[in-house]
Formats: sequence, structure tokens, C-alpha cells
Amino acid sequence: MLDQLIQYQERVNQALTHHLRFFAKQQKDSLTIDTTNNLFPAIEYATLNQGKRLRPALIYAVAEALGIPLNKVDAAACAIELIHSYSLVHDDLPAMDNDDLRRGQPTCHIKYDEATAILVGDAQQTLAFQILAEDKNLAPSQTIEMIRLLSLASGPLGMIGGQVLDIQAEGKSISLQQLKALHYLKTGALIQCALLMGATASPNYTTIQPGLVKLGELIGLAFQVQDDILDIEGDTDTLGKPQGSDIALDKSTYPKLLGLQPAKEYRDDLITQAKKELSILKLKSPFLITLIEYIAARKH
Repeated sequence: MLDQLIQYQERVNQALTHHLRFFAKQQKDSLTIDTTNNLFPAIEYATLNQGKRLRPALIYAVAEALGIPLNKVDAAACAIELIHSYSLVHDDLPAMDNDDLRRGQPTCHIKYDEATAILVGDAQQTLAFQILAEDKNLAPSQTIEMIRLLSLASGPLGMIGGQVLDIQAEGKSISLQQLKALHYLKTGALIQCALLMGATASPNYTTIQPGLVKLGELIGLAFQVQDDILDIEGDTDTLGKPQGSDIALDKSTYPKLLGLQPAKEYRDDLITQAKKELSILKLKSPFLITLIEYIAARKH
């Protein structure tokens, strides 16, 4: 799996670099005065770092399994990574999680300043949709569907809604069902979106859509449960962010609600269900099988 993941990472990193350099040049050419502007250097700093690129990898893997040329999903891969990166930039802000470290380096507001970090996240979000809207490799109906999927998954009915619930749950006791709903929105919605965007250009998209929705829900929950476990068992150097931050903020987590060992058992059950769902979908992708297993084994 590692070789395939590296190939996907390199592909999306190359595409992201191309887009960001192009937009930076456009900005420079449009300025009527000679002025120093650190916006695009800050955007590159927050985007072109050591991210795992798992969401773009899911897009590429589903597309390959369905026989879709990867150039038809490059824009989607860039867009979803920009959305994910923007969410991390804003998550790290003092008003949110107040973290100093992300992906092994100073967070954007530490490297630059808080106002720049806010604007970087705003820019990453809008650039994501611009890249999708301007892509010429898809039929207009497919582009619209990708924009619909990403806006739904990243907005108040998806990731942002989950982040609000996460903040409101700090220091409180919530039920397992409430925690699942929170993490489905905060983490699962964007992972589910990646699977669907990878399949959008397939003639069988409508048929396989329900199965991909279920698979994304299972993968997203398993990913979040492992994140909660790593906050306890991981270390800062490996995680690339402060270990124990969930505990410090008294966040609602699976180990806190279930206990550490039951949380691991729940994660493993989700992984088993995800592999069964992938089998039902009949997506011939050894990479996806290995990636699902990797979720439980990852250390960061």
C-alpha cells in the first residue's frame, strides 16, 4: 500500500503546487502597486506540508477501481485536501483548539499571525471550489455534483456542524449516539465525500452511491476512534501535533465514553464492517482494503 499511497500523495501535491503557484502569479499580476504580500506563501505553508493526503488517496483509489482516468479527479483531490487543510488551520486557532503544532511544524497562526491564519483558511476554502468549477475534464453535470457533495460535506450539515457540536460537548457527558453523530459530521462526512467524488464520473455512480455512503460512514468513524486512541497512546513527535490535547480540553472521545479497550474493540468492529461493505460494492482495489486496515494500525 505504501508505494501506491506515495504515488497518490505525489500526484496531488504536484497538482496543488501547480494551482497555488498559478493563483499566486495571478494575484501578483493583478496588483497595481508593488507591495509585499505573504498570503500565498502562508497558503503554501499550510497546504504543501507533510499531510497524509488520505482523502485525495480515497478519491484516486475509487476512480481507479472504477476505471476512471485520474486526470478526471485531480481537481477533486486538490479541492478536498484544501478543504481539509483549511479546517486544520482554523481548528488550531486560539479561539478553537489553540494548538502550536500541526504536522510536525508550527501551526499557521504561530508561523505567521492569527489574522493571516484566518484568511489562509478562508482562501483555501474558496480556492477549493474555484479549482472544481474551472476544471475542464468533467461534464458540467459532474462538476456540479462534485461541488454539491463538497459543499454539503464541509458546511453546517457536515464538517462545520460537527466542529460546533465538538466544541459544545467539551466538559460534558454525551451519549454514544451523540458522539457518533458528532464525529460522523466532523470527520466522516468529508471521508464519505471523497469516496463519492471518486465515483462521480462513473456511469454506475447512482447505483453504487448508497454503498459508498455506508462505507464512508464506517471508515470515518473508525478513523476518528483511532484518532481518540492515539491522543492517549501516541507521542507528540510521531503524531505531529500535541499528544493529550483532547484530554486537556476535556473533549468527548470514545475512550472517555467507553474505556480504552472497548474503544479499540469498537474500532476493530468498524474496520470489519467496512471491509464487508467494500466486498459488497465489488470494488476491486487491494489499496482500499489495505487502507481500511491501515486506519487501525496508523500511529499518526
